[in-house]
Amino acid sequence: MNDSTEKYTRDSDMQPSVEEKGDVLEVAATYTSDEEKQVLRKIDMTILPLICVVFFMQYLDKQSLSYAAVFGLLKDLHLTSVQYSWCSSIFYVGQLVAEFPFIYLMSKLPLTKFVGVTIIFWGVVCMCLAASKSFAGFAAIRFLLGFTEGAVSPAFVTITSIWYQKSEHATRTGLWVTMNGLAQVTGCLLMYGIGKNTSLSIAPWRTLFLVCGSLTVAAGISFYLLMPNGPNDAWFLSPREKEVLSMRMARDREGGDKTSFSTRQLREALLDIKTWFVFAFGVLVTMQSPVLTFASLVINTIGYDKFQTMLYTAPSGAVQILLLWIGVLGCWLFPNNRTHVVLALIIPPLIGNVLLLKLSLDAGWGMIAASWLASCITAVMSPLLSLTASNAKGNTKRSVVSAIFFIGYCAGCIASPQLWTKKPRYFNGVVTALVTWCTLFVVVVAYWLVCKRDNKLRDAVERESGVDDVMHDVVLDKNGAPITDLTDKEDHRFRYSW
Repeated sequence: MNDSTEKYTRDSDMQPSVEEKGDVLEVAATYTSDEEKQVLRKIDMTILPLICVVFFMQYLDKQSLSYAAVFGLLKDLHLTSVQYSWCSSIFYVGQLVAEFPFIYLMSKLPLTKFVGVTIIFWGVVCMCLAASKSFAGFAAIRFLLGFTEGAVSPAFVTITSIWYQKSEHATRTGLWVTMNGLAQVTGCLLMYGIGKNTSLSIAPWRTLFLVCGSLTVAAGISFYLLMPNGPNDAWFLSPREKEVLSMRMARDREGGDKTSFSTRQLREALLDIKTWFVFAFGVLVTMQSPVLTFASLVINTIGYDKFQTMLYTAPSGAVQILLLWIGVLGCWLFPNNRTHVVLALIIPPLIGNVLLLKLSLDAGWGMIAASWLASCITAVMSPLLSLTASNAKGNTKRSVVSAIFFIGYCAGCIASPQLWTKKPRYFNGVVTALVTWCTLFVVVVAYWLVCKRDNKLRDAVERESGVDDVMHDVVLDKNGAPITDLTDKEDHRFRYSW
């Protein structure tokens, strides 16, 4: 490790180990690998569990609609197939509407406190679903549920990029996206257990919403109280560990979380072609998402009772987790080839949709296994989210790019359920899934080529200019994060991950 020192300018709050020299403070640029491992371990034991618990609850809330449909929701609220599809779509209409104000608010307000409040509100709204008496009331609450959940996923992409270096994004994103599959397994078993309880005074599906909502409120309170805003608020780190964290993130060209909104960065984000690749990722990866909501109905329709349906749907979550971690392993083995890992992960759900289209409805276990494979969407989404976190820099730009991914995500989730209305094979929806998987394959290849080209251009410019990367000035804010808010385009030492 280089023995030179880096110069950091810090706000009025200072660590005892830092020596003041006018307006500039010198901080030792060296730290041991053991120190770094200790800091990373503490972050993994504190930040990551909070993210994982909330993401688990978010997916459990989303999937509860699928379980409720099998346990009396359709009958009690007199829902048609079209109305059920709209109950799925309108959640994402609410989430889409929320993205626009949340882009601004996540840049202006302390990110973790803002997200914590929205989680608590979403838990309360989820419990309100249990009181629904009609399609109109249920749909209205589903809209509000989507609205209150709108900040979570974009914020988690940002939080991951604040606390972890780019080389660590794929693994950490994989960990919290794993909660999707785990929530699916847990949700099926939870619904099975609630359904078997004959002493309940209300319908099983209403009980499910009450349980999910109350757990979410508890998760939101924990997140609000325990999730720090930045390195200097990290109650679980010592002063020296906070210093090490600030230095390692500065070296990774990461600017931390700021409470400011830059119209310049907004403009750059909207004019950057990679932003619109990210939007395409969001749309294309979620055009298949109804298979998650409708998988239980597909299994139920081909002749299995509601309890068998829950038991046979649960393994799809385990299959998702397995494929997701095969992808994480691929990203770990080939850290500079995440796009290639995505291309490989597209193949299993593509095969699953082909089987759903071609197998006989009497195939039984063949159709069940096909639904498991077709449900493996999160395995593809995880490395795409990690690329989004790695390749956008600048407080406002990163928030905008993350939100644009989820705007695309919402758009796909709004449109696609309308194609899943014709039982039992849902032909239009399955064909659309096949087309969008193939389109995503082409888009990912194009993204890889663009990132590779941009890195080559930056390497050429740096060689010609002879810039020395050993010494650089980094300004630290009151939270201990680098205050220099350059975007990826402005920071010429930044390199895109692909």
